[in-house]
Amino acid sequence: MREPTHEVGRSERVPVSAGVSPLTRGTLASAAPVCRDCVWWQSRGNKTASKERWIERAEDEWGEWGSIYLDDERRLLGSLQYGPSQLYPRSADLPAGPASDDAALVTCVYLVPHAAGWVEKSLLLAAIGETRDRGLGALEAFGYRYPERESEEERFLVHRTVFPRDFLDEFGFTTLRAQGRVELCRLELGGLQPVEEGRRAKVLRVVQDAFTPNPMPAPRP
Repeated sequence: MREPTHEVGRSERVPVSAGVSPLTRGTLASAAPVCRDCVWWQSRGNKTASKERWIERAEDEWGEWGSIYLDDERRLLGSLQYGPSQLYPRSADLPAGPASDDAALVTCVYLVPHAAGWVEKSLLLAAIGETRDRGLGALEAFGYRYPERESEEERFLVHRTVFPRDFLDEFGFTTLRAQGRVELCRLELGGLQPVEEGRRAKVLRVVQDAFTPNPMPAPRP
């Protein structure tokens, strides 16, 4: 079976792999349609940014600007965007903002309805490893304290620009500032060990082992 590809511009063709892969100009076509042209985080106020120019700047200054997760049949499970806070001016408009100049900022996540909980965890762990490898001292994200008994669909699924605050707790994020239910949260990376080469496959395996339920024992005859 021929491996699917996506066109980039008129000449470059980038193969799309299963598992956790970098989110770049070449793999953006595998993301959800709502994510391909969205420039909400890249804009501020009434000024709308150009996605094409933003991608060029992000990849020149930083490199890959997120992660995308495809299953073994190359179907989308989720994606996550992150990068130096200066690339995302919208953080200055949010309650509890702006993000810190010395940090990378996780801006948004997309999960399909059937995605398991470890999909989002693996995407965030990949962002932590990548940010640590690139020498930034912290990773930040905006968290939201949902009311008790809020549904899983409301908290996690589809397109989200803020994260459930208790989800960030699991990774050790602490609160820098809070305004109402919105908090700017920070994870210090100085004490974390550098991630070894091949981190994406390793991260995926560790997360699957940690969050995938053990199989039920076969019934006895």
